[in-house]
Amino acid sequence: MSDNKQPRLVGEDLTLAYDRRTIATGLDVAVPDGSFTVIVGPNACGKSTTLRALARVLRPAAGAVLLDGERIGSWPAKKLARTLGLLPQSSIAPEGITVADLVARGRYPHQGLLRQWSREDERVVGESMAATGVAELADRYVDELSGGQRQRVWIAMALAQQTPILLLDEPTTYLDIAHQIEILDLCADLHEQGRTVVAVLHDLNHAARYATHLIAMRDGDIVAEGPPGEVVTAELVEKVFHLPCQVIPDPETGTPLIVPAARRRAVASAT
Repeated sequence: MSDNKQPRLVGEDLTLAYDRRTIATGLDVAVPDGSFTVIVGPNACGKSTTLRALARVLRPAAGAVLLDGERIGSWPAKKLARTLGLLPQSSIAPEGITVADLVARGRYPHQGLLRQWSREDERVVGESMAATGVAELADRYVDELSGGQRQRVWIAMALAQQTPILLLDEPTTYLDIAHQIEILDLCADLHEQGRTVVAVLHDLNHAARYATHLIAMRDGDIVAEGPPGEVVTAELVEKVFHLPCQVIPDPETGTPLIVPAARRRAVASAT
């Protein structure tokens, strides 16, 4: 017997727009439960807009985003924040706030009249800072940090929410290659621990290596989706990114590795 259960987070027949500029129409998107879903596509294709709609940051002009079968707009704010965490593309910290205090704000959805700050909150904040490599920055002011350090602090705050669904909009922005891999490894760990992770990434090779479910977008439409090993082909890359390439197995993981065509082919030297 097949399991027709709908995923927890879906968008149905979405029209997404900013003011009078329409980004997508008739968009259907479903995030497989327990997946590490990565959304890729060229600039301005609608991938971050789609993530914002799934996170209730952007209200669809038409259609609906459903979480556990209910319109996400009907969810109380604190209940939603205990279920779905978001790392937006750009975040601004309050002036004069320390790293520890900012990360601690991730525990706000778990507070209430009968539940104040606890040892459990302290533990979660400490573990979140350690996992993102910012524990040694706990007493520093956020506005004194580098862009990469600030990005890791925001990720730590999102982790401190301890939500079963985590949405990340370009989480590797501002990070050098080593820290990009650290953050993606962390996302993979969270996925393996049972969280549903959705990320927008620019680097197609990173997406192919880490995703369990890939969504490729262009011009507000989903062009292809599925396991990277099944959907990432040279034809797809050229269709989505207009990039001639070869797709070969990654020597480390066996996942698809995109090798762009050279501007000019090397000429063998005479012997």
